[in-house]
Amino acid sequence: MPREYQFPFELRHLVYFREVAKQLHFRRAAEALAVAQPALSRQISQLERALGLPLFTRSSRRVELTPAGHTLAREIEPWLQALAGLPGRLQAVAEGQVGRVRVAFTGLAMATVLPPILREFHRLHPGIRVELNESPTSAQLAALQAGEVACGFFHPDAPTPSLRVHTLLKERNGVLLPADHPLAPRATLRLRELAATPFILFPRSFNPGFYDRVLAAFARAGVAPRVAEEVWPRANGVGLVRAGMGATFMAPSEARNLPPEVVFRPLQGAAPESRLVLGWRREAGTDPVLQSFLDVATRPRPGRAPAASAG
Repeated sequence: MPREYQFPFELRHLVYFREVAKQLHFRRAAEALAVAQPALSRQISQLERALGLPLFTRSSRRVELTPAGHTLAREIEPWLQALAGLPGRLQAVAEGQVGRVRVAFTGLAMATVLPPILREFHRLHPGIRVELNESPTSAQLAALQAGEVACGFFHPDAPTPSLRVHTLLKERNGVLLPADHPLAPRATLRLRELAATPFILFPRSFNPGFYDRVLAAFARAGVAPRVAEEVWPRANGVGLVRAGMGATFMAPSEARNLPPEVVFRPLQGAAPESRLVLGWRREAGTDPVLQSFLDVATRPRPGRAPAASAG
């Protein structure tokens, strides 16, 4: 045993001491502990010898704590209470009721599925702390592989054999335009009609799959994209559209409560598709805290068709 954890007394000595300090009477303390009074006296004497100082002053009529005894009684109480509650806390951890879970997400997740998941999870599991980290798909995949996050809401690109994934959203994108854009009065648009409009995208390395679907949609529409800026996170792209610097793609589920400076318009014909999944490492599924989060995050919700798990 490491030297710093070698003590000249045992836990029972402290428990016996606490009861005598509480009762200030050896007979009543022995009865409360269900031990013989001589045995209790021996345990207290052993503790005093181990500490090298008296804890009680005894007379034929009374038992009193010494100054050292008062200090010990005060300091061991929280230790003993913590130890008494340890089995219950461990059981709560084993049942996934307390702890923490680190969750990564993209802007699309926070704008669509994540807020109701977090609301429901906090209602059901107030003892679990959710640590949120906004990061692009590429960074999430690396963090999941390294075990730096428990799960992530990201946009799938290639198969991920080491991960399990649950599909949360698949939607054809429309476009977000400045409210004063010449095509803003139209109810729907086609991508070829936006050939002269600059677009706000994101660095391809952050989400190659969606980026390539954007380029493929432009190719099917017979036009080449005019990329004005590549920015991240998602909110920055929306901000540039509000500033009138171009348009960007957006899923219909994301296009709620938009500021007055922008409008969302569905696309007819060629359009990229947003795909959002929840992913976690296969071996991490045995973590009870993570499992509690997954149970909430993967359950069907009103207005959204059940999604399939894969991987």
